[in-house]
Amino acid sequence: MAGDTNYFSEITLLITHYNRSNSLERLLMSFEERQSRFKEIVVSDDGSKTEHLKNLELFRDKYGIRLILAERNKGLANNINKGQRAVKTPFTLYVQEDFIPTERFNKSLTDGLKLMQEDPKTDLVRFYAYRKHPYLKPLKNGFSEMEFHFWRPNAYQFNCYSDHPHLRRSSFLDKFGDYKEGIKSDRAEFKMAMSFVQHKGKAIIHNDFREIFIQENSSAEPSQVARKKFKKQIQLSDSFFIKTARSVYRNIKFRTEYLFS
Repeated sequence: MAGDTNYFSEITLLITHYNRSNSLERLLMSFEERQSRFKEIVVSDDGSKTEHLKNLELFRDKYGIRLILAERNKGLANNINKGQRAVKTPFTLYVQEDFIPTERFNKSLTDGLKLMQEDPKTDLVRFYAYRKHPYLKPLKNGFSEMEFHFWRPNAYQFNCYSDHPHLRRSSFLDKFGDYKEGIKSDRAEFKMAMSFVQHKGKAIIHNDFREIFIQENSSAEPSQVARKKFKKQIQLSDSFFIKTARSVYRNIKFRTEYLFS
């Protein structure tokens, strides 16, 4: 494996899973098809049903995964926390089970890892996003730094961190804290995004962030996160008034929850 250019000896692939074992296998097979190999593959399960747990046991030998199980469902935040604590390598590639890597994945991961190795201050390399970050500073190899300007009126700049596929240092929780447990997953992600800003996290993103991974939810195994259609429309809206209102809200939220906590 030493001469395998697609073998990432410093990276553990961390996948969070809950009742979607077919989607999980699709992801694992996709990495095999890309000949992407990691030091270890950790699958953190959130108390799935028996039929899915049986599939996970089969995957131990078939794909060489290490399972981190839960006695009961405790939510995505707990699932990420316990999965991250199980990682032993310097870097973690975090992917949820409803994503699929494309043919550009190996090259993008190799380039992203090099940028992190060259700059110890880089905490995160993102490979997917729903929309373009508003303030980007071009770097090299198709990546840009995600800048945060507190006084500029754009709510989307707070999303330097996201649960979408990304490479991060395995010491991530030491710097930014655990994911907040006992609350809805969207809320936990929001709090982590705010913590990332508060602790001056540095994130970079691939300029072609919709071409490294594909998100695919099947009707048989739909997303486990229920989002109201109206709320999602607001989040993705390009309306100047909506963006301004969300920016003001997030600035106030950031100040009250973190600057004065």
